[in-house]
Amino acid sequence: MTKIDLITGFLGSGKTTFIKKYVDYLLSRGEKICILEFDYGAVNVDVMLLQEFNNQCDIESVAGGCDYDCHVRRFKTKLISMGMKKYDRVIIEPSGIFDPNELFDLLYEEPLDSWYEMGSVISILDAHNIPCDKTDRIVLESQITSSGIVLVNKLSINDSFSSEIKDLIINKKSLTKPFFNYTSSDLEIISKAGYNPDSSHINSCVFEDYETVYIFDKGYDLKYINEYAKIIFESKYYGDVKRIKGFILDNNKWYEVNLTKNEKHINRVNNGQDVIIVIGKKLNESFIKEFSLQ
Repeated sequence: MTKIDLITGFLGSGKTTFIKKYVDYLLSRGEKICILEFDYGAVNVDVMLLQEFNNQCDIESVAGGCDYDCHVRRFKTKLISMGMKKYDRVIIEPSGIFDPNELFDLLYEEPLDSWYEMGSVISILDAHNIPCDKTDRIVLESQITSSGIVLVNKLSINDSFSSEIKDLIINKKSLTKPFFNYTSSDLEIISKAGYNPDSSHINSCVFEDYETVYIFDKGYDLKYINEYAKIIFESKYYGDVKRIKGFILDNNKWYEVNLTKNEKHINRVNNGQDVIIVIGKKLNESFIKEFSLQ
């Protein structure tokens, strides 16, 4: 049977960065791998960030832009279409707003129960961006509860665990190294970490609180996007913005944009698409799209 590893983590926690390290390791062991990007948005930026693996493993995505129930149906349909290919392992990267029980339930249904078995649920915890909003915490805690291991990301050598982090990962197996320091032994432990099925589902209405705004072909440059993000995050006029991600073209060079209120990551990439995606709650779409520094 094909093992499924689920990589969870709240918005901007570092799931895609970890997957690159993890997939490199699994490929080195000769495993036949497929990466499945499963996002609620109609444009899946993370697929483009994994293009380096195009010639080494399959990369699939579930199209978004629909309601919750429709998205679950598309998820199952995609898993069925992949089931005949007899992968050793499927790595699923869902949206940061995801209930692991959704996957557990699907794997009990025919014909998926004959093709797949749950491998590990790996939860990425951003040590510098632990949400305090009530619904955000419900999602985060569900992901951690279901996990077999928690990878505490963005914790420097001189940082110590806050009481909040300790409470979140109590009785959980965890790693606190930067991803680039993971050894083969660490990754072997992660690949066999298992999972903890939890019968308590997140009410689907929780997911309806989150919205996504897409901004295409605006031609933002690096200076503009930095100023844009600063104002958008700080002003409730635009809504409760959780994350800004996408690609920009500056001086004929593509950059990946991954921004939260507390952190900014802009990295050079080989290819991109002129799109900025704003994720949050109670977003004022017209104001976000019409934003101007003038």
